[in-house]
Amino acid sequence: MKSPFTPSSPAALGYRMPAEWEPHEGTWISWPYNLETWAGHLEGAEEAFTQMIAALTPHEKVHLLVPSKDVEARAVKKIGKAGTGNLEIHHIESGDVWIRDYGPIFLVKGEGKNREVAYSKWIYNAYGNKYDDLLPGNEVPDKMPLQKYPRFDAGIVLEGGSIDVNGTGTLITTESCLLSPDRNPNMNKEQIEQKLRDFLGVTNILWLSAGIEGDDTTGHVDDITRFVGKNTVVTVVEENKKDANYAPLQENLERLKMMKDEEGTPLSVLTLPMPKEFTVEGRRMAASYANFYIANGVVLVPTYKQDSDAEALRVLGNCFPDRKVIGIDCSELIWGYGSVHCGTQHSF
Repeated sequence: MKSPFTPSSPAALGYRMPAEWEPHEGTWISWPYNLETWAGHLEGAEEAFTQMIAALTPHEKVHLLVPSKDVEARAVKKIGKAGTGNLEIHHIESGDVWIRDYGPIFLVKGEGKNREVAYSKWIYNAYGNKYDDLLPGNEVPDKMPLQKYPRFDAGIVLEGGSIDVNGTGTLITTESCLLSPDRNPNMNKEQIEQKLRDFLGVTNILWLSAGIEGDDTTGHVDDITRFVGKNTVVTVVEENKKDANYAPLQENLERLKMMKDEEGTPLSVLTLPMPKEFTVEGRRMAASYANFYIANGVVLVPTYKQDSDAEALRVLGNCFPDRKVIGIDCSELIWGYGSVHCGTQHSF
């Protein structure tokens, strides 16, 4: 049978993108500092990141990016002693906190002591050139201390939040984002799929329709549907039929019910609630419980001071009985158009 991978690509060499629940070396995070993003909400964003770091450092290393000594001093003061024992700080300007989208995507091949790590670098154009102040993010992988790892440049625009994988060959994404003309206008769906196969080691690509209201990414999948097992996903649903999210999330749900993993096994589909619509300073927030992060020993779940927080924590607690599920208050962080998963990138 002909290989689905292009010769000499990372996938052809045996590399794959691992599932998020596989054991981590650490988590990369960028401290919030961009006042164009956080005007009036910086302290709330810092508090969310403080909670995240305190939850992660007992279980794995946290690599924290800061642009200057002044921002480092502010971060260290906010974090306090709770996170300093397993915290490594790097002076790298990032533009903003959403390292999921501009950071490297780590790859592995082999298992255990024989496991080898590499990474893929994708082009970051600030969500279709929407924000000039975020463009420094594209240079972050060049400045990270990753010289010991093989590097593979994919050469196309892709944000890490636009994809999710089960680690064994299946990837899920959205048409509204990956096929958006402000990303790779000269590429068709088949060409984009081949890049995903070659640089992430997947063989089975599943396409959902669109994302949620208020999302400036044109529909990142990590706001709507996530793998929690090899053939199990959680997906957000909106119960209010008058809400703008109701129809697109129902369409995604119906598609998921027809989808299979790389071995042909139908997906098991669990549902998460959506927070009730809420606005801050007249703008609808792109709040979602699907934007959780799976780390060693813990799962960090965004919460929004709503009654539905408890149900989201319960559902995800059942998905990860071997990990502690921790709610992170993102009612201020969401002002920057993202929450927990958007602000983390796992390394191996």
